[in-house]
Amino acid sequence: MRTARSSRRARRGSPDYILFFAVMTLMAIGITMVFSASMVRSIKFYGHPYYYLITQLVWAGLGMSAMLFLMHYDVWRYRRWIPLITGIGLVLLVIVLIPGIGQVRNDARRWLGFGQLVFQPAEVAKVTTLLFLADSMARRRDKLGDLIKGLGPYLVFLGLTCGLVLMEPDLGTAVAIAGGAAVVIFVAGVKWYHILLVGAASVPALVWAIFSEEYRRKRFLAFLDPWADPEGAGWQIIQALYALGTGGPFGTGIGDARQKWFYLPEPDTDFIFAVLGEEMGFFGTSLVLALFMVVAWRGFRTAMAAPDRFSCYLAAGLTSLIVLQAIINIGVVTGSLPITGIPLPFISRGGSALVINFIAVGIILNISRYANR
Repeated sequence: MRTARSSRRARRGSPDYILFFAVMTLMAIGITMVFSASMVRSIKFYGHPYYYLITQLVWAGLGMSAMLFLMHYDVWRYRRWIPLITGIGLVLLVIVLIPGIGQVRNDARRWLGFGQLVFQPAEVAKVTTLLFLADSMARRRDKLGDLIKGLGPYLVFLGLTCGLVLMEPDLGTAVAIAGGAAVVIFVAGVKWYHILLVGAASVPALVWAIFSEEYRRKRFLAFLDPWADPEGAGWQIIQALYALGTGGPFGTGIGDARQKWFYLPEPDTDFIFAVLGEEMGFFGTSLVLALFMVVAWRGFRTAMAAPDRFSCYLAAGLTSLIVLQAIINIGVVTGSLPITGIPLPFISRGGSALVINFIAVGIILNISRYANR
C-alpha cells in the first residue's frame, strides 16, 4: 500500500507556469523601475547610477533561487519543522528590539545584520506565521468551532506576533500579517460570527495603534485631507498624485519622471508605483494591476485544488499576503489608504521583502504541482 507521500509524488505535475510568468513579468518591471526611480539618489549618495540596481539584482537572484528550490522541494517535507521555524521567527522579532543589536533607520528598529547585509525579521514572520496557522489549524480543525479553546490560542499567537512588530514600530506589516492570517482562519472553516466578533474587537486596537503615535496620527489625518498640510504630512500623497496625473495614458517614458528628482520621498521603495505611473502611464499601472489579479487568480485556484487542508490553507494565506500588500501599497500611492511602509511586491526596491515574496511564490508553485487538474 502506498503512503500518502508516495501517492502525492505519483501525481506530481508541472507547476503553474501562468503564475510563474506573471511573477517574473512583475520582477522584470520592478528591476526596470528600480533602476529608473533610484538613479538620481544613487548618483547623489554613491557617485554612480547603478548602485541600487546592482543590489536589487543581487537580492532578486537570491529570491529567484529560493523560489526555484522551493518549487521543487515538497512543502510536506518540512512540515514537521514548522514549530521550530515559527519559534525562530518569534525569537528574531524579540532580538531586533534589543538596543545595540537591532539597527535603527528613520526612527524604526527593524533590521538585523551588518552593513548592507541586513534583513527584517518582520518579513520572515509573514511566512512563519502563516506556516504555523495552516499546519496547526489543519491538525485541529475539529476544535475550531470553540471560540475560546479553538480559536483563542491562535488569537494569542497573532497578538504576540503583531505586537512585537508594532513595537519596531511597523503598523503596515502587522496589518499585512493579520490580513493573511484572517484568510487562513476563514478558509479553515472558523464560524463566520466568531470572525466578525474578533474583527469588531480588533477595531479599537487598530484605532489605538494609529493615534498612539504622533507620526501615525498625522499620516491618518493627511490621508483624509492631504492639502490641509501640503508641505508636511500631506507632501507624499500630493507628490504621488502629481506623478500619477502627469503620466497620462502612456506615460512620459522610462527614465523621464520628474517627481523622482527629490520631490517624491522614497521613489524607489514605498512610492515606486507613482514613478511607474508617471513614466508608463495608465497603460503601465493597468498592466501591473492585471498581473496582480493573475497572481490572485492562480494562487487561489491552487488553494482550491490543493490535495489536503494544510496546503490549501497555506496557499490561500500566502496568496492573500502578496495581494494584500499590493492593495495596501497602491491604495497609499493613490491616496485611497493612509500611508504605511508597505513595499509593492516584486516592484519596490528591497532585500528581505523581495526574497520573502519569492519564497511565498515558490511554496504556492510547489503546491500547484499537486493540484487537481
